[in-house]
Amino acid sequence: MCPPTTCIWQQEFVFLNSPPVYSVSGFLSTDSFKFTLASSLKTFILLGLGLYGATSSEEKMSWLANEAEDYWGNPADRAKTGGWVRSALILGIEMVERLTTMGIAVNLVTYLNGTMHLPSSSSANIVTDFMGTSFLLCLLGGFLADSYLGRYWTIVIFSAVQAVGAGLLSMSTALPQLRPPPCHHDGNGIQTCQQANRFQMSILYLSLYLMALGTGGLKSSVSGFGSDQFDEKDEKESRQMAFFFSRFFFFISLGTLLAVTILVWIQDEVGRSWGYGICSVAMIFAIIVFLAGRKKYRYRRRLGSPITHILEVVVGAVKKSKMELPQDPSFLYEEAPDGTGIQHTEQFRFLDKAAIATEDDFEAGASKPNPWKLSPVTRIEEVKMMIRLLPIWATTIIFWTVYAQMITFSVEQASTMDRSMGHFQIPAGSLTVFFVAAILITLAIYDRFIIPFWKRWRGKPGFTNLQQMAIGLILSIFGMAAASLMERKRLEGAKSAGGVIPLPISVFYLVPQFFLIGSGEAFIYTGQLDFFITQSPKGMKTMSTGLFLTTLSLGFFVSSFLVSIVKSITGSSPGKAWLADNINNGRLDLFYALLTMLSVINFVLFIISAIWSKPVKPNEGAQRPQPTEQRC
Repeated sequence: MCPPTTCIWQQEFVFLNSPPVYSVSGFLSTDSFKFTLASSLKTFILLGLGLYGATSSEEKMSWLANEAEDYWGNPADRAKTGGWVRSALILGIEMVERLTTMGIAVNLVTYLNGTMHLPSSSSANIVTDFMGTSFLLCLLGGFLADSYLGRYWTIVIFSAVQAVGAGLLSMSTALPQLRPPPCHHDGNGIQTCQQANRFQMSILYLSLYLMALGTGGLKSSVSGFGSDQFDEKDEKESRQMAFFFSRFFFFISLGTLLAVTILVWIQDEVGRSWGYGICSVAMIFAIIVFLAGRKKYRYRRRLGSPITHILEVVVGAVKKSKMELPQDPSFLYEEAPDGTGIQHTEQFRFLDKAAIATEDDFEAGASKPNPWKLSPVTRIEEVKMMIRLLPIWATTIIFWTVYAQMITFSVEQASTMDRSMGHFQIPAGSLTVFFVAAILITLAIYDRFIIPFWKRWRGKPGFTNLQQMAIGLILSIFGMAAASLMERKRLEGAKSAGGVIPLPISVFYLVPQFFLIGSGEAFIYTGQLDFFITQSPKGMKTMSTGLFLTTLSLGFFVSSFLVSIVKSITGSSPGKAWLADNINNGRLDLFYALLTMLSVINFVLFIISAIWSKPVKPNEGAQRPQPTEQRC
């Protein structure tokens, strides 16, 4: 029971924050009106007794968001900061980031091949290297956010960098001096094309990698800063945070949808410079909107670089490698009060040696030990939690290698096929709209049908994160198999057509591969995001998010590596080369078949890793939102 004064003010606080009532007659007949009269009388009595405003410190703390600060560095008031309105501004800047990155990436291969006159394989590798670098730089962004800048300023600075990169790319496509002349046809019908020179490619690379830097810094912090607007220890806000993550992926898909439809059409029909310029202007506008909410956001204190904490544990364990561990783990050093730390586990016991206390660990006059010599059990368990993520991390990389084909070779396939729909010519890059449509349809089916069915049958709110990732990997296997079969049919059509472009084959034959892999992304992306956030330590969530995004990065780099290896082994001669400069003269179907086999092998390794993995529960260090239905 709470003291009478506190109970009264708790009730009044709830009433004052309830939704307004617009019907006077309805309001007079409600319990709220009766409660207001009683509350007013109590307030009058308290005023007479001098107890008005004598709220307890516990009650004041209940109004404050857990471990969050406002713009001025004071404890954040839950009623005045954070919540859905502020997180919507964050979702907006993420949607524009996807609009910009995907609007450039999905149609870049046609620009490199058709305007810059680069070979097919080189164009594909430039795109995958650009995307891979974008996600790899998430680690840099996460490090800067955790150690120096904080998530808010990381988002502001790197989104501005991305806007500059998009503006420079727009300029490079507008100026004739920054691209080679069009191809020349002689009297015999032979086409001669001059590749872009070193200076022209340097400007292109500068703009692309400025954008990659901006994307990496922005994506490393935007999901974490969005979740900062909710207090996971408050039941209502914890449910809202789970809802935020589903909306986060929905806005990513929405930005991609706008990119592959409207933006790609503008690039092909109006001009590249207009399309890329729109990206730059949209990002500048998104930054202004994001800055408008700066005084209403919640901010988390920086906890230092998790990389440093990991190194401290490893160095401490190595220094004490010859020491014997006590049989009772309670003798290991721990700083957290009883019941608040992470429970000790028996895996990776070598690291436990970093918690063996000796006299040399405490320097003279210091209240705490040297962290490079002695680490508490909770810190060691945090490092163990990160290690447990690695097998799942490694076995989800191949999905993004498969995904990379959808924005490179599949777009090239589309450019050779019949893309007419009535009098309208579908841009080759816009075929990825089926990819995005598959994501949205899959999320809707999962939300409206699978979750309710799973609740009734198994009593659980949907699939676990590991099950979602497994489904995504299975769908990618079928997607690559379908792509290989379709490419074989396309090559047969190209052979019979005698090199005529477009081929007499409808581009809609490519829809199954886009749809299967798009559905796979809907499952694997949400599963990965949930797994890496909920199974990571509280102080390392930005790093774990960066670790998740590196699976995308390495997937693109593995694609570039495979393309280079296959090209060097199979050569470049027509009919024998798998990845010829002209895909009509290559065997792309065999390359897709290779990816199918690699995906099957990887799936077996994923199942083994999932069985070995031991997911931690929320009270063991991972702050997991309460499960709720995801609605899109």
